[in-house]
Amino acid sequence: MIGAKTTILITGGAGFIGSNLCEYFLSKAYFVVCLDNFATGHRHNIAPFLKLDHFKLIEGDIRNLEHCRAAVAGVDYVLHQAALGSVPRSINDPITTNEVNVAGFLNMLVASRDAGVKRFVYAASSSTYGDSESLPKVEDKIGKPLSPYAITKYVNELYAEIFSTTYGIETIGLRYFNVFGRRQDPNGAYAAVIPKFVMQLMEHESPIINGDGNFSRDFTYIDNVIQMNELAMLTQNKEAINTVYNTAFGDRTTLNDMVSYLKEYLSEFDAEIANVKVIHGPNRAGDIPHSLASIDKAKKLVSYAPKYSFQEGLKEAVKWYWDNLK
Repeated sequence: MIGAKTTILITGGAGFIGSNLCEYFLSKAYFVVCLDNFATGHRHNIAPFLKLDHFKLIEGDIRNLEHCRAAVAGVDYVLHQAALGSVPRSINDPITTNEVNVAGFLNMLVASRDAGVKRFVYAASSSTYGDSESLPKVEDKIGKPLSPYAITKYVNELYAEIFSTTYGIETIGLRYFNVFGRRQDPNGAYAAVIPKFVMQLMEHESPIINGDGNFSRDFTYIDNVIQMNELAMLTQNKEAINTVYNTAFGDRTTLNDMVSYLKEYLSEFDAEIANVKVIHGPNRAGDIPHSLASIDKAKKLVSYAPKYSFQEGLKEAVKWYWDNLK
């Protein structure tokens, strides 16, 4: 029976997605181990969990194989979220991005293989589609990567496939599409666009859209991502294992429309926000013009049924930011 005797390791568990996964699985009475070096994660994200008997924090780095081995000891499932995100960060510092996302990933695979974990579910990325212009994005049709970050996430998929076929470890990759929601950090040079814009609008500052604002994204609310991780971890469908899935809602929104929704929802709390002007800047290097996922494979093989549309998720996220950051 799944429950307190089942142990999950969540790497990057103090980060945005990782801490939400920790919270969810703790609520389901799993024993949760969090591995994080706090390079991009935050202690306040996991502070409420530290007093729980079924939560364990290991402060360590996936670039250190011994840290990885210590973290996987006695673990049934690994949800590998630890990575250095951000296309611009990878362009500015490709070496560190590669060390964390490739060498660190390989360390986690080796440690998981040697510890005999039941399944290794990992965060892949929609950036893997690269310069492919086909829409919607289907898992078996990718293009050439457009950034060092995209290369690292594609290499993760290649390593996972080799480890599945060579060593027999079960792996599932989840290609995340522009995940957003509670606890996503609005601060720092590489902050994601939604929390950054929310923070700016709450301060009555003009957000800067890269380009004309007609680039579009399949923005995906965090609760859909949690659902997909749980399905990937627990599926008993043999056909569903050792592959990758788009993890998205399956719809796209332009950046211009996204900002319009933000202003609309935030102005319910502060009417002045409706009057904040938007600035347009140059396009950003390495950006994919349009992103839209086909989620048919996930629906068919793991019964994925995302509950939150972009607008529904955005309303939830805006309320969380207003309640927690204002």
